[in-house]
Amino acid sequence: MSSPDLLRGSGIAKRFGGVQALSGVDFSIRQGEIYGLIGPNGAGKTSLFNVLTGIYPADGGEFIFEGKSLAGLKPHEVAARGIARTFQNIRLFANLSALENVMIGRHVRTHATVFGAIFRNARTRAEERAIEKRGYALLEYVGVARRANDLARHLAYGDQRKLEIARALATDPRLLALDEPAAGMNATETAALRTLLENIRRDGTTILLIEHDMKLVMNLCDRVLVLDYGKKIAEGVAAAVQKDPKVIAAYLGGDVELDVARA
Repeated sequence: MSSPDLLRGSGIAKRFGGVQALSGVDFSIRQGEIYGLIGPNGAGKTSLFNVLTGIYPADGGEFIFEGKSLAGLKPHEVAARGIARTFQNIRLFANLSALENVMIGRHVRTHATVFGAIFRNARTRAEERAIEKRGYALLEYVGVARRANDLARHLAYGDQRKLEIARALATDPRLLALDEPAAGMNATETAALRTLLENIRRDGTTILLIEHDMKLVMNLCDRVLVLDYGKKIAEGVAAAVQKDPKVIAAYLGGDVELDVARA
């Protein structure tokens, strides 16, 4: 029996001036899967992420998450509902420590009042200790605990990517949306990322993944959505999508199977 849909996008449309970035995109993500979102540059992948997470309003259609519409929600409200994301270009607080970056992510789940923050009452102090403890645990989870007190800008590139994931996980998401997390990584770092994402899914978080590393996508994702010029051209299990003529044409412009041998 298939898992129930966690997220469903129906007729998602977005226009920027004369450019139709998304045109009636339909898809669904099941609870507990790793779902890939691929397509050539300019296909609309990041635009779809930005509409999903409230950065841009949709010009048409809607997202239903856990049975409720996300229409009109601001980014922090989407995060509070249970969707966290990372960005294609790393967006850390460069002059804060790795631990502080994760703690900031955790504040979406805190309950301290303005009074408590000013006067540092017992409840606020206890909550801050819990946030710090959770922050250390998440840094350990992603493999960056040894750099907890280092400024984010001093971390190696691969560690900065993992730190972004830790900060997103700090919000306790049910859906983790990752925008090209393997970008710029070497083979060793990519292998470690694959293990981390498998662990995240194993521990109960559904993943939506934009990625240009086709080998990683085909080895990791349960199902894949392919966009081209803002339109859905394929959706299904990775092995079938890989051989779809429309997908091959979009990527290579010819009748050639994508070179994404499974590891």
